[in-house]
Amino acid sequence: MTLTWTSDVWRSEAFDAELRSFVTSAVGEPDVFETVKVRPWSAVWRVRAGGQVYFAKQNCPGQAHEARLLSALVKIAPEYVVPVVAADPYRDLLLTADVGRTLYEIGGDRDVDTWCRIVSDAAHLQLAVAPHADDLGLTEMSPECATMYVGDAIGRLGALPEGDPRRLSEDVAEQLRTQLPTIERWSDQVAELDLPLTLNHNDLHEANVVATNGPDASLRFFDFGDAVLAEPLGSLLVPLNVSSDELEAGPDDLRLRRITDAALEVWTDYAPARALRAALPAALQLARLARVESWRRCLGTMTAEERAEFGSAPARWLGTLLNDPPVGHVARM
Repeated sequence: MTLTWTSDVWRSEAFDAELRSFVTSAVGEPDVFETVKVRPWSAVWRVRAGGQVYFAKQNCPGQAHEARLLSALVKIAPEYVVPVVAADPYRDLLLTADVGRTLYEIGGDRDVDTWCRIVSDAAHLQLAVAPHADDLGLTEMSPECATMYVGDAIGRLGALPEGDPRRLSEDVAEQLRTQLPTIERWSDQVAELDLPLTLNHNDLHEANVVATNGPDASLRFFDFGDAVLAEPLGSLLVPLNVSSDELEAGPDDLRLRRITDAALEVWTDYAPARALRAALPAALQLARLARVESWRRCLGTMTAEERAEFGSAPARWLGTLLNDPPVGHVARM
């Protein structure tokens, strides 16, 4: 029987043997080899060999860039990412060292200072990556292409038959069509900053950040399956969504302004802080398209049951263009 769906492959005996061989060739025969999670978009295993703990991972075919990407990042900015022990870019097999607990696992209240540190260190990683962006092989989501992307997504998702969980409702589609001129203005405002395209993690939250030892040590980031190439400001969308919920903060809350300023300060050699702040709400709106794109990449190898659960995600994220950004405000038609 040929296995079609990624999650079925990851549960198969054949893949188990393949992954064990990859791990053994890198660190020796494991004495612990356990599944951490199998989701439609990726699977992770915990490995112990030679007294050391590692994590093995593979992404779905639509996002099979992480082994190649992280191998590049450890050369560009090793202090900001988890160490790679072994990588097979052709199969997107990745083995990384266990360097500690995530901020989510540590628990406690993640205050404004913690969020400032997350977004600042992530921006420094972006800054280091920018000169190498063209070599990363990531999906490019430039601001200039946003309006075209939205128009294409409206047509593609709206044309799906009734009952398809991926379908965009006609009501939302019509509202989005009326906003195309507004989206074009957002694109112009962000593009005029002339910031370089760079890495957008696209799923930056506490569970994807490891705190290393020492007060001056940088945070280490992982889980780059959703990553795209984009202007840098939009990468604040996910951390601002999460932090605004945790802090119960609205779009004008000064605590969120502190968090955004911690990231924007990194880019003031490219544009004045005032211009960065003014364009941020528009950049956050355009960043919603990166979430549409990563979900689109994941859906192709989902089972019917998985699509029933997750298939609405691209249309739902596309519809959030009608919402306000987590920080600041945007003008509309």
